[in-house]
Amino acid sequence: MPRIAPRLRLPRLRKGMSGFAPRAATVDRLSDLPAGAANPGNLRGRFYVPEGLAEGAALVVVLHGCTQDAAVYDHGSGWSTLADRHGFALLYPEQQRGNNPMLCFNWFSGEDIARGRGEAASIAAMVAQMEALHGVDGRRVYVTGLSAGGAMTVVMLSAYPELFAAGAVLAGVAYGCADSVSGAFECMAGRGPGDGAALAKSVRRASAHDGPWPRLQVWQGSADTTVVPGNANAIAKQWVALHGLSDSPDEAGEVDGHPRRAWRGEDGTVLIEQLSITGMAHGVPLAGGGEDPVGKAGAHMLDVGLSSTQAIAEFFGIASGAAAGQTTSACLPAKTAPRPRADARAEPRTEPRAAEAAASGPQAVIEKALRAAGLMR
Repeated sequence: MPRIAPRLRLPRLRKGMSGFAPRAATVDRLSDLPAGAANPGNLRGRFYVPEGLAEGAALVVVLHGCTQDAAVYDHGSGWSTLADRHGFALLYPEQQRGNNPMLCFNWFSGEDIARGRGEAASIAAMVAQMEALHGVDGRRVYVTGLSAGGAMTVVMLSAYPELFAAGAVLAGVAYGCADSVSGAFECMAGRGPGDGAALAKSVRRASAHDGPWPRLQVWQGSADTTVVPGNANAIAKQWVALHGLSDSPDEAGEVDGHPRRAWRGEDGTVLIEQLSITGMAHGVPLAGGGEDPVGKAGAHMLDVGLSSTQAIAEFFGIASGAAAGQTTSACLPAKTAPRPRADARAEPRTEPRAAEAAASGPQAVIEKALRAAGLMR
């Protein structure tokens, strides 16, 4: 199985400095999923079920990024906090070092992204296990993830589209972009295929499914140098083509300075939504303010004043008062503007604000390489 393990020397830093972010104290609210289900990808299964979970509740599958584990991702993103508030279950497939030393899901490996094989098959089996053990509604299963977990989110939506009503990708990569370690780095750098029709064919070849296809929300930081912003555009193009929608979005504009585009179906439901968080680096957008915030800022958990976890739950339709495909969060518009002028339909801008641009120089180059390899937070 391919492993991302580039030959890099760690920088010699000044006394008192470290090239690695310290691991913050984590509150582990998750339980272990009982063994017994088919597990060809050798993943660990973890889950969270709020007290008094109702029969037929929704299920969210959450996929962590490289160097993270399930408990770290849950603590930072705040998914179990929302599960308590709104009464849905969580499944956290967790990577093991025997599969990938940096704990990345192997989204670039043919052994792990094909239907019925490897890690993808293990995740699908865990979904079935949650349905059997906790009575979740198989019609309301959703998937989301960051970085390698974001790329694996697209894998699951492609290889097992009938399992999921919707998905949300944070700093991910389009399905079929890479089939090797070297190809993975090419895609992360934005040098993968960008034609929407060709990318959509990759999804159609992944299963015998012929629609309807899951809805999708795509999140990306404009200053991300680990998975560059062009990947978000490629994912959007892939799924717009898959849904048979126009290249031009039905809505395009900004929300609090952050570019947003959306494509609606014939019934008005948002099928594809793309958000670019201006000036944000590689990570999960969080909102740390307020009396009862969701999540906690830390490595790859970035307080930008906007809670992606809350907005994703509302896009899924599992937060109180939110219908599927109709975002109602305060950080996103409750009512959307009509189709804008042609000059407003361009892809979300990807350049960072000047004040937030990455520092230059040898140290910055080294740190960029380490972060891209998952060796530095």
